[in-house]
Amino acid sequence: MNWNKSRVLVTGGASFIGSHLVDALVARGAQVRVVDDLSSGKLENVAGHVTKGRVEFIERDLREPWVADQAVKGMNVVFHLAADHGGRGYVDLHQAACATNLLLDGIVFRAAYHASVDKVVYASSGCVYPNHLQTDPNEILYLTEDMVGPPYDADNMYGWAKLMAEMTLRSYYKDWGMKSASCRYFTVYGPRGVENHAVIAMIARAFVKQDPFVIWGTGEQIRNWTYIDDIVRGTICAAERIDDGTAVNLGTMERIRVIDAAKEVLRCMHHSARIEPRPEMPTGPYNRVADNSLAKELLGWEPQVKFFDGLHRTIDWYLSTKKEDRVSAELESILTER
Repeated sequence: MNWNKSRVLVTGGASFIGSHLVDALVARGAQVRVVDDLSSGKLENVAGHVTKGRVEFIERDLREPWVADQAVKGMNVVFHLAADHGGRGYVDLHQAACATNLLLDGIVFRAAYHASVDKVVYASSGCVYPNHLQTDPNEILYLTEDMVGPPYDADNMYGWAKLMAEMTLRSYYKDWGMKSASCRYFTVYGPRGVENHAVIAMIARAFVKQDPFVIWGTGEQIRNWTYIDDIVRGTICAAERIDDGTAVNLGTMERIRVIDAAKEVLRCMHHSARIEPRPEMPTGPYNRVADNSLAKELLGWEPQVKFFDGLHRTIDWYLSTKKEDRVSAELESILTER
């Protein structure tokens, strides 16, 4: 696919992941339109491109009548990242809000089909995987794409909406020929990340010198945090190489315990504190790690940034952009909000 002069829509393009995707598309010469209601995204994330005329920015809610129809008009590719979402605290405690993604995704897909968009690339999630498979952190488990199937057991309304969107896109391709790809993101982190996600939350807690240093869950839960640059590169590869709605994991295969990540954050930020696990807080599955073999096969993609390297880059960004008094004032509320 030649991105130079391609007309591309990024929904949710002012968000953490969306804005990095916009950066990469602009660098490839694409003509980019962003639609974002700024409920969690920040205009500052794409403002430089807007000022230079490289990005057209529209501040609207895609669930409002006719917004999606206007947004997709004239586009070659739609990257659909817009969603009502947040970190673990948000997706556990805001079920009705996350359920609105069922409506949002349906509206965008229908608009894209009627506008004869060449392809839709969808930001899915590891939350589509069955909860019952992910309970034992001592099991060496890697989630393969074919594990998503009957009996379905997605992670909260957020996960169910992602699953339904994937199935919708496959149906659109089978019945109507609309090309698409779904990218299952696994615990993305990096610069511009938000404190309601675990890695940024841990950095923020160390930044404000929290003691005891709180982590949600027992600390034994396993994650495979994936650096933003790898996620963006994989998403673009999916746009270039998948047509039939296939869903592919984008994640590392590093198995990192939350408590080990916390210890590295404390070490890097020179903060000595007692770690206090809080198992009663929203925690999510205890064993969630992607198998990325299919991405290697279909996309020629594999992650390039090891977790601790990416963590150090993210800490450097955080320290250079944040003010301690503001983080301290907002941290507890933002952990469960957007």
